Amino acid sequence: MNRTADIYRLSPQSIIVLTLTSAIALLGFIWPFFYTGNLHWIFAVAIAASAFLLISEIGIGSIDAKSIALLGVMSAFITLLRPLGAGAAGLEPIWFALIVAARVFGASWGFLLGVTSMTSSALITGGVGPWLPYQIFAAGWIGLLAGLLPQKIGRREIRGLPEKAMLIVMGIFASFVFGLLMDLQFWPWVLGQSTKLSYIPGGPLSENMSRFITFHFASSMAWDVPRAILTSVLIALTATPFLHALRRSHFKAAFVSPIEFKTNRI
Repeated sequence: MNRTADIYRLSPQSIIVLTLTSAIALLGFIWPFFYTGNLHWIFAVAIAASAFLLISEIGIGSIDAKSIALLGVMSAFITLLRPLGAGAAGLEPIWFALIVAARVFGASWGFLLGVTSMTSSALITGGVGPWLPYQIFAAGWIGLLAGLLPQKIGRREIRGLPEKAMLIVMGIFASFVFGLLMDLQFWPWVLGQSTKLSYIPGGPLSENMSRFITFHFASSMAWDVPRAILTSVLIALTATPFLHALRRSHFKAAFVSPIEFKTNRI
């Protein structure tokens, strides 16, 4: 296993915190299928758990000061990319950067990058609203999944086209997953209660699932397909130099390696 994979392997503590954080946030997405009220407040708990993840990663040494600095730099880079697409027709150039960076620096770092970059970009672009917690955790999960991609394909002897193809597939998958997750927060409110695709509060699970799936495929493909095309094209064009630059930065900065002070004996 290469050096990056060894250093950023998930610790048991990270697995526990990521699992609990994701489980709490997931409740905020799927509440229409089992609850008649509103669970938006649950994202406050999930965001607090994300902050705890960062603190715990620092505490156990999985993320050091240099990793946090790079997290800030990449968050700023993604924040600058977001206005270029403005979400029009799903054309969002941020996903390729998130996926490639998470690929290099690992799952927990990728999750934190998705959370921080989506938060900062929303503040800059004026995208703060009830949809923001959904976007934050959707981006976090995409970074998490990208960081969990098989590291064997990242070995030096088999890098290149296989790794790029894997990232392209990840980009397409992430584009459609993001659209699905965003429709979960949009669907209960957009159609009212008088259409055949409307959310039925307290209705049978099978009926609401059928209505949501029909609504999703009827309304989301015009956004998801352009998002998938743009993300895959950007990965195909930039993955090789981007991966090389990030891996070189990782090696040169010697992330999470201990600092040793040596004294010269006379």
